Amino acid sequence: MIVGLAHSAVCVPDVDAAARWYSEVLGLRVLSPPYRMEGDAIERDMSELVPSPVVVKAAIVGTGDEDRVIELIEYPNVERTSPDTSMRDPSRPVSIVDPGLTHVGLVCDDLDATRGDLEERGVKFLTNANAEVAGLRTAWFEDPWGTVFILLEKKDADRPYWRQFGS
Repeated sequence: MIVGLAHSAVCVPDVDAAARWYSEVLGLRVLSPPYRMEGDAIERDMSELVPSPVVVKAAIVGTGDEDRVIELIEYPNVERTSPDTSMRDPSRPVSIVDPGLTHVGLVCDDLDATRGDLEERGVKFLTNANAEVAGLRTAWFEDPWGTVFILLEKKDADRPYWRQFGS
């Protein structure tokens, strides 16, 4: 039986740079600094998913000491298909309609102030204006590697974001 949500993983070409960006720009805490995993244990865990020898570099960022964190993950031994490993292909528009992970939702306490702060830090927003939908105020942006995020300001801070509609 599933009893909780642990993390969402975002694959990046440079975990050290990503951990800095998520901390310095988004203000998330680096809960577990970048670390490298290789050897028998990780080989047993991931050898059917990642070419051998399996090497994983990861960091954990979040807002506190609980599950529901973002795992930043890099596969340094895997050759990438894109020659530009620092950013997504700018000629390909961001899409949230393709199968797979489409976006990560981040709750903020003041959407206007948070958006303004992130824009000052150079964050690229995908929507020109903030919106109101289902009891939430929202704005969409992307990280430097093309991962899409939605900022969510809850109308009722005491209710989960998914229970805002009708509040």
